Amino acid sequence: MEAIIVYTTFPDWESARKVTRELLERKLIVCANLREHEAMYWWEGKIEEGKEVGVIYKTEVSKWKELRETIKELHPPYDVPMIARIDLDKLNREYSEWMARVLFG
Repeated sequence: MEAIIVYTTFPDWESARKVTRELLERKLIVCANLREHEAMYWWEGKIEEGKEVGVIYKTEVSKWKELRETIKELHPPYDVPMIARIDLDKLNREYSEWMARVLFG
């Protein structure tokens, strides 16, 4: 199994939870970590500040394209959502086996 982590952000808890639950129900992810944080970024020529919810999704590489497209489809609040894939070099066997059971079993 080739495990990956996918990172994206949401403007609030409601949208983050809604999308995450849908991804879990579709078995595109096995787990998600949601955390609120301060954000600073450029938008339309000026620096913006605010809170957002960062989400780390854990899944398998074969789910990447469908996951990315589903996040785009379900991610209503942002005009330009950041959806980053991080390939994992190593993952403990027990977690990898659990992921396979959830996603494919």
